Amino acid sequence: MNGLYWKHLDALLESAEIIIDRPKGSPHPRYTFMIYPLDYGYLQGTASSDGAEIDVWLGSLPDRKCDAILCTADTVKRDVEVKLLVGCTEVEKATILDFHNSSSLMSAILVRRTQAA
Repeated sequence: MNGLYWKHLDALLESAEIIIDRPKGSPHPRYTFMIYPLDYGYLQGTASSDGAEIDVWLGSLPDRKCDAILCTADTVKRDVEVKLLVGCTEVEKATILDFHNSSSLMSAILVRRTQAA
């Protein structure tokens, strides 16, 4: 049943360029104490719930497949978003999840793609 959801994410990835605007090791533009542990950017020409483009975390695996998403709730921005994890190892997924759960003002859950999807 949820296989169609992942296929739609695959289609979005195939039809849009990933733009990395916050490379690994760079500080957050407003919260400079937060350092991005992996490349972070967006899918050009897409739309997300916050009015910006769909957020993407880019891992070290050569396969550019979305095999997990992160659902975040941010009380400062007063929004909920879905972020795509593309080419991420299990360690990278855990690092990204920790990054988003490091503040009392934001939390996230990780949803993994199953083998069947």
